[in-house]
Amino acid sequence: MRLAYTTAGESHGPELTAIVEGIPSGLGLEAVHINNDLSRRQLGYGRGGRMKIETDRAVITAGVRHGLTLGSPVALRIENADWKNWRGVMGPDEPGDDTERDRVTVPRPGHADLAGIQKYCHVDIRNVLERASARETAARVAVGAIARRLLSGFDVTVVSHVIRIGSARYDAGKPLSLEDFAAVDESPVRCLDEEATEAMKQRIDEARENGESVGGIFEVQAFGLVPGLGSHVSGPERLGGRVGGALMSIPAIKGAEVGAGFALAGMPGSEAHDEIFFRKDGGYFRQTNAAGGLEGGMTNGEPLVVRACMKPIPTLTRPLKSVDIRDGAEVPAHKERSDVCAVPAAAVVGEAMVAIELARAMLDKFGGDCVADLREAYLAYLRRLRGSWPQQ
Repeated sequence: MRLAYTTAGESHGPELTAIVEGIPSGLGLEAVHINNDLSRRQLGYGRGGRMKIETDRAVITAGVRHGLTLGSPVALRIENADWKNWRGVMGPDEPGDDTERDRVTVPRPGHADLAGIQKYCHVDIRNVLERASARETAARVAVGAIARRLLSGFDVTVVSHVIRIGSARYDAGKPLSLEDFAAVDESPVRCLDEEATEAMKQRIDEARENGESVGGIFEVQAFGLVPGLGSHVSGPERLGGRVGGALMSIPAIKGAEVGAGFALAGMPGSEAHDEIFFRKDGGYFRQTNAAGGLEGGMTNGEPLVVRACMKPIPTLTRPLKSVDIRDGAEVPAHKERSDVCAVPAAAVVGEAMVAIELARAMLDKFGGDCVADLREAYLAYLRRLRGSWPQQ
């Protein structure tokens, strides 16, 4: 069975749920492996009051026994601590007398609010905004942690950092190594440079003071990938499309790029492509990585480098103009408790989405109902690759 997952749950409902299919048996998995990433998703300068309420922890409810996956679907849940304050508003039972009072009728520009009620025939925007909320990404981070656990057995590591918040930017100016990311979570904005960190914090402070929100760009890198994950033979199997689509599925993400991305449009071909070299003790390699580790829809053995652009969050303390769906009257947009900036957290979600797609690509290529079979096929592939190297 191919790796697949689904999530369920509303932002202020009782809990978030995730079910993951296609994980082979014999993978070491405990809640602690998931909870670390859930904690990282809650960090970041500019987060709102919700993060002071929630302490996200996963409870594995199926598919794992004595610390090992069984090969059956893995199910987990993440309780919403704020549920106790929302029972009357979000409960599944018949509504109380205050239903009309709690009804949300003013959509926010830039949110799923208006299109969602039009699509699903709702008269209460809360029926849309609760699921459209980025709170749902906690469940996806939990799924990504399982994928990350699978990848770690093949020496694949997925990391991220923030390279822009508002007008504040960070450019490493050189290829990064895995060691460069060792202390990234110690930065309040998950940036690798102290000076840029302070500039980013200043942009967030300015946005907060002005009743604004602010977006940015994060970068995800994956180290340790073998060449040949993905495929050139079918559009849907091209890994760039799968990874790009996964990043674009994150709320508020409005653009994604691989490697040098859009900058390639302004380069001559001699600069846009990575020359190929060979060494007997290491095989084929590139000295540059404009391709971001992907050529022809497949990994080429270099680090995977992808970036995503996050727009400013649409909930503002100084709301934009909107209309009340009951009578069309012009009113300020609805205000919901929100962050000023969530780019650092979105980077952790980005890691999860990339890890899921890479784990899926690994399982597609090497198969196996148990981790031992997967490992054996992986090692056989490495031997074949090395056997095909030029002799010097």
